[in-house]
Amino acid sequence: MPLPDRMIALLIASATLGLAGCQNAGTLASENDAAIDVEVSPVPDDVYWGDLHVHSNLSFDSNSFGNQNLGPEAAYRFARGEEVQTSSGQRAKLSRPLDFLMVADHAEYLGLLTGIQDGSKAALSTTLGKRWQGYLKNAEGMGPIMDEYVAMVTGVRPQEVPGKAFTKTVWKYVVDVAERYNDPGKFTAFAGYEWTSMPGGRNMHRVVVFRDGPEKTGQIIPFSALESDDPERLWEFLDQYERSTRGNVLAIAHNGNLSGGLMFDDTTLSGKRLTTDYAKTRMRWEPVYEVTQVKGDGEAHPLLSPDDEFADFETWDETDISLKPKPNDPVLRKKMLAGEYARSGLKKGLSYQAKLGANPYQFGLMGSTDTHTALSTADDNNFWGKFKDSEPSAVRSSSKMGHALWPNAKLTASGYTGIWARANTRTELFDAIKRREIYATTGPRIKLRLFAGWSFAADDLKRKSFAEWGYGNGVPMGGVLSSGKHGRAPTFLVKALKDPEDVNLQRVQIVKGWRTSNGELKEKVYDVALTSSANGNPEFSVFWSDPDFNAEDYAFYYVRVLQLPSRRWTAYDAERYKIKISSEYPAYIQERAYSSPVWYEPGDHS
Repeated sequence: MPLPDRMIALLIASATLGLAGCQNAGTLASENDAAIDVEVSPVPDDVYWGDLHVHSNLSFDSNSFGNQNLGPEAAYRFARGEEVQTSSGQRAKLSRPLDFLMVADHAEYLGLLTGIQDGSKAALSTTLGKRWQGYLKNAEGMGPIMDEYVAMVTGVRPQEVPGKAFTKTVWKYVVDVAERYNDPGKFTAFAGYEWTSMPGGRNMHRVVVFRDGPEKTGQIIPFSALESDDPERLWEFLDQYERSTRGNVLAIAHNGNLSGGLMFDDTTLSGKRLTTDYAKTRMRWEPVYEVTQVKGDGEAHPLLSPDDEFADFETWDETDISLKPKPNDPVLRKKMLAGEYARSGLKKGLSYQAKLGANPYQFGLMGSTDTHTALSTADDNNFWGKFKDSEPSAVRSSSKMGHALWPNAKLTASGYTGIWARANTRTELFDAIKRREIYATTGPRIKLRLFAGWSFAADDLKRKSFAEWGYGNGVPMGGVLSSGKHGRAPTFLVKALKDPEDVNLQRVQIVKGWRTSNGELKEKVYDVALTSSANGNPEFSVFWSDPDFNAEDYAFYYVRVLQLPSRRWTAYDAERYKIKISSEYPAYIQERAYSSPVWYEPGDHS
């Protein structure tokens, strides 16, 4: 079946640009990137920066809100450090390229608008395609298309789909472009997509990441929320993929803050109690969680963590994904929020570990942009918004996304993911995600390392072979500590280094959550390093042992690093365009990094 015309042109262009732009022009990806001559370290000794959640014009919402020209190719070019022309006609470029990227376009109606706009026979061979083309040609424009799309994906009206043949064609294009830009050892391009479930308008979205190349990913077409909005059905699809192709895949949930309490709920979507099998299945397919992005920060909430002075950061909790207001009653609101924020989810997981012997919420932490401009930007001084109308302009901060959604000024310039891996390849990065050697930042590229064990000492921070020592005598972020020895408390080694292009660091904290032997869930934030200088510190090296450790309590520990206050993107806009920004939005914020947790499990007792 022929590709839509624009897609054919982009494939040809990407083949040329992929060769011209690579540092090693003779190297393109193969099915098994381990077969390519890439140096692999004995232990993960470098952090790689990137974004696994970027949308291009193949996503319905990106296209309908104004991005009709920037596809997956532009997203990869931009991430590699090339300058591109944005949907609003401006020139954009990163000050530093990224190491990896995944274009995660929505599976629902994937590429259909682009196909209609290009006159694709496959897109226009359906009743839906013909009708939508008619809207675009006539005075109605995009409005009725968007109304029908929302009604169908939320189940208000019967679904019409373009057909598997068309979707397979678009998916092949997605996979092929990722393959052409994948340059093992230099730049990693993952193939993947977003499963966009929103039952009752509540966010249950997952990004699906494949470890494999086209020989395996090309055997399927994306499973979409039009087929089922239940995560358990998605996990069945992922299991079927691995069984049939012998490949590897995982899913990453995001924006629990807009899930109406569903993300870390105490029942399944179908209303059943969580079981050991459910917990093991979820832990298998969803090893990490996207804790920060453009639609708010999801680490903690001040109502849930009143003793944490830094819990209220870029908080979005007024609505769900459909803009339905949340309850005003503080008791109902708190109950809902407990199913929405990562720290609360991690605490719930400890109870399930004790009761079921498995933890459905044993996830690492990572960050993404969720940009729909194809431009992965998470720096406040170079923030390109979410849709075309939130790209830099004098009016973006005073308008709403798509003239109907959230205020553009509310958007968070966040975030990026750091991955500790042995090499910059699909295989090594994917495997690091699976073992949760991954962390989130709200934008700055803060270098953060964490090891936990039973016998670390302060002098270990000075070892030349620090990483080897950490792996040999403990576990890294994402790891699990079994029962302690001789009544000792766990010991932690933390290193944090500032982003060389950003402000200094202010403090390092360890966030602990635990379940007591009588089932009570608690939390505490420890300042383990704090500068006394107004200028901050460029780096911290910290040894810490838990002073409140009880060997009977299930627990988790993760590191939170805070920078000195720096200007929010709206403050840069105020200076750049000589405009006034609403006082609702702070001029200064404290950017931060979150490590994946380390868990302590006392053994087989509750």
